This record gives sequence, C-alpha cells and structure tokens, in this order.
Amino acid sequence: MTSLSQPTWILPLASDQAALALVGGKGANLARLARAGLPAPDGFLIATPAYMAFLTANDLTARIVDALPEGAPDSPDQAERASTLIRGLFDQGRIPPDLAAQILAAYANLGRPAVAVRSSATAEDLPEMSFAGQQDTYLNVVGDDALLAAVVDCWSSLWTARAINYRA
Repeated sequence: MTSLSQPTWILPLASDQAALALVGGKGANLARLARAGLPAPDGFLIATPAYMAFLTANDLTARIVDALPEGAPDSPDQAERASTLIRGLFDQGRIPPDLAAQILAAYANLGRPAVAVRSSATAEDLPEMSFAGQQDTYLNVVGDDALLAAVVDCWSSLWTARAINYRA
C-alpha cells in the first residue's frame, strides 16, 4: 500500500502496530478485537502522524497555538472564538496528496461502502480520564470526496469549544 519513500499513515484494522500513541484508545481497542477474531466492523485506522502531516502541510501548528487563549479559557465565548478560528483553518486546509491517496486506497480496498469516520484521539479512553463524546463522528459517509472531507472535519472537531474547555 505504501512505498519505501512514503510514511505509513494507514493501518489495517487488525494491525498489531495499532498502539494507543499511534491510533488512540478506540482504534487500539478495535484492533485488539479484530485480532482476537471478535466481531468488529471492517475498516482501517488513520494513524496520528497523518494528522501531524495535515497540520504541517497547512502550516497550522503555530496558528492553532496563537488562536488559543493562554491557560484555561476565561469564558465560553473565548473558547468559542478560538474554536471558530481554528476550525476555519482546518476548513481551508488540504490533505497532502500522498496521504489522500493512502486513505482512498484503503477505502477502495473496502469496496467504497458507506463508512463511519470517528475520532480516536490519543488522549481518549485513558485509564485515568475519558474524552468520550468530545469529538465528532460522521456516519454513512459515501464517496472519496465525502470521506476526505469527513476526515478533516473529524480532526477539526478536536478543536470545538467543548473540547478546548474539557482539555483545559
């Protein structure tokens, strides 16, 4: 699926490389279920370096930091303003072509069915805290363009006002 010059951003659902730091708690647990032969939906995992590649390709890291209030937001309005700015940056961003190609190849291997795009942030489902419900889920996503848009929207949902406040 990848050449030696391309990073591996996509893992099969049952990958033994699917660790918390690479695919988040939900992804790691789904991979464990799949490897054990238990019922798990067919799919694939988009690893954390893919999110980082998106940030880098669109020069977003410093812009996100600049948009965030220092320390905890003083008010819900402050978090909402930061969220609106950051999510607007994601809306303007583009998935790097080689990453998009890997995502679409994995989707094609599934037969391009309706899929769910769900977050599995590395800070989710930890033993000491849970971020359940903080990021958005997209159901019945069909088609290449819709899939890529849903992936960006899912990444963007790390920056809702609710998620910013919860992390603070």
